[in-house]
Amino acid sequence: MTIDRVRELVETAERITVFTGAGISTDSGIPDFRGPNGLWTTNPLAEKASTLQHYLADASVRHHAWQNRVHSPAWRAQPNAGHFALVELERRGVLQALVTQNIDELHQRAGHDPAMVIEMHGTMWWSRCWTCGDRRPMREAVERVRAGDDDPHCLACAAAGRIDNGRIDNGRIDSGDDGVLKSDTISFGQALVPEVIEAAMAAADACDLLIAAGSSLSVFPAANVIPRAKAGGARVVIMNGQPTKMDRLADVVLLGELSELLPAVISPRNSRPVG
Repeated sequence: MTIDRVRELVETAERITVFTGAGISTDSGIPDFRGPNGLWTTNPLAEKASTLQHYLADASVRHHAWQNRVHSPAWRAQPNAGHFALVELERRGVLQALVTQNIDELHQRAGHDPAMVIEMHGTMWWSRCWTCGDRRPMREAVERVRAGDDDPHCLACAAAGRIDNGRIDNGRIDSGDDGVLKSDTISFGQALVPEVIEAAMAAADACDLLIAAGSSLSVFPAANVIPRAKAGGARVVIMNGQPTKMDRLADVVLLGELSELLPAVISPRNSRPVG
């Protein structure tokens, strides 16, 4: 059986790198982006809000984005069986790195050492000012939105007088584009962090098995981990809800729910604890 083949590859591998996308979190109640019921499929404005140029230039786009953040199911989401199955690889001592496109931090909450997780697209749990770089817990900005500020700006910029013609009224900043806050994530049109990309590619180069789970493998440079691992001689397993354009590079392709497939191929066994 195909699952038996993947289980064999996992059992015999010594250096495993895992690459995850939004599909691993759908069973935690977080919609993916490009699937049939994906966030961008059903709501094109949400995709527009993910483009840096539109987000910075259009206050109405930011208003929509902040409402999405306030009501995001990710704040209440819990890791699912797929996340927990991957922790088993770390317990065994064979996981080299967990490279993820996800911004929900469910891998860390499942029990992974944060140092093991390479977040290629950042994290939604923090905000960052586009003007001064001030970084704070996202819950602070979300609470301001709940209190009535539909486009919260940077308080550090306001305190330093960087916001032109700005004023603070009951915690709300009335200003132009200076001090715009966004989640500490990588938007379309925004440069990725070179050190993060380098770490991800190094993990692909070093593994003898790469497992891609829940990604359409259509966003680059993140998806380059697949050809990099293949070129280095690693076995490649692709698991996803739908076929991907890189399936031809895989030794094995499994289609289905990640919360079922990952536990099926990563069976718990006696192993040393994380840390």
